[in-house]
Amino acid sequence: MERLQKVLAHAGVASRRQSEKLIMSGRVRVNDTVVTELGTKVGVHDKIVVDGVPVTSETPVYIMLYKPRGVISTANDDKGRKTVVDLVENVSQRIYPVGRLDYDTSGLLLLTNDGELANRLTHPKYEVEKTYIAKVTGTPTNDAMKTLRQGITVDGETYAPAKSKIISSDPKKKTAIVSLTIHEGKNHQVKKMLAAMNLPVEKLKREQYGFLTLKGLNAGDYRPLKPEEVKELRRLTGLA
Repeated sequence: MERLQKVLAHAGVASRRQSEKLIMSGRVRVNDTVVTELGTKVGVHDKIVVDGVPVTSETPVYIMLYKPRGVISTANDDKGRKTVVDLVENVSQRIYPVGRLDYDTSGLLLLTNDGELANRLTHPKYEVEKTYIAKVTGTPTNDAMKTLRQGITVDGETYAPAKSKIISSDPKKKTAIVSLTIHEGKNHQVKKMLAAMNLPVEKLKREQYGFLTLKGLNAGDYRPLKPEEVKELRRLTGLA
């Protein structure tokens, strides 16, 4: 017997957190009875239905996408805009992005139907690092980069210390390229941290997620993760 939200996550319905919301909102039925209590235990012979659709175990899918700018980091969009899931073809399983990248941000994004792994990858407890390359307006200083490495508070929101460095600078155009590595995933975090240093972001790309990089991919390209890569992600998040 396992908790219902864990079964839903493993089946690729949604992340563990989203599965809990589905249960609490009365959208899940077990053996034709609506279940709203978190922690409800179910077995292999129980019939589980979400929004009228039976839940069955799916083969785990793990995909790395080079998200282009101008694409939404969701599985579907009520405004009809193109989503990251729309870019992935020939996958019959129900997949969703691990975390998100802003509409105008490009770079490495993982998609999966493994809710447990997705939940851990996005949880700051496991400190999986993400590296971003930003084109900023202004001239960054070593003191500004040092401040970011010490951690900062912006509008009451505290951000953990980040690895930061200046890659290049163009004094004539008053722009620069900087690198920032964080292990949190707070809303607009990189943009807010750099803006706090008077370095508003013009362009932003996530170049690395843990040990994974965009090598060999162009914007819009994707590939399945190799078994050893999945194993390493699980090791990083305590699931090995």
